[in-house]
Amino acid sequence: MTKAAIANLRRIERECAAGQLRLINRAITGLYDEALRPLELKVGQMSLLVLAANRDVLRPADICCGLQMDPSTLSRNVERMRAKGWLEVVPGGDARARPFRLTPKGKRLLQRAVPVWEKAQRDAHALLGDRGASSLRRIADRICSQTR
Repeated sequence: MTKAAIANLRRIERECAAGQLRLINRAITGLYDEALRPLELKVGQMSLLVLAANRDVLRPADICCGLQMDPSTLSRNVERMRAKGWLEVVPGGDARARPFRLTPKGKRLLQRAVPVWEKAQRDAHALLGDRGASSLRRIADRICSQTR
């Protein structure tokens, strides 16, 4: 490999936004998942449960758009949470859209999860620092506003 090619690869390793985001994502997700493990809950599942708690009924297409989530990933997560009794398909809803909602068991789980999440949130904020946490929020807000 030429010196220029090696220099380019080093620059990619050092500057790639996707690589940096994946590193941050793994670190922060691991922090939340570890905290939520005693509840047999992952942070991605908690996000879906929180969305369900904040709305009466969720349609998968809306979630995929809003969270930039692949439909097959959402479907797998919803099925696992249905099997645990945290979510239920809305009876009489459009069978193709398979809307769902939070169950009473899911509500109880969220009540137990909030203090655990708050501790993980403080730990994540400490890891990111004030500027990093604020930057993440601004970027997420910008992405969300572009997808609506």
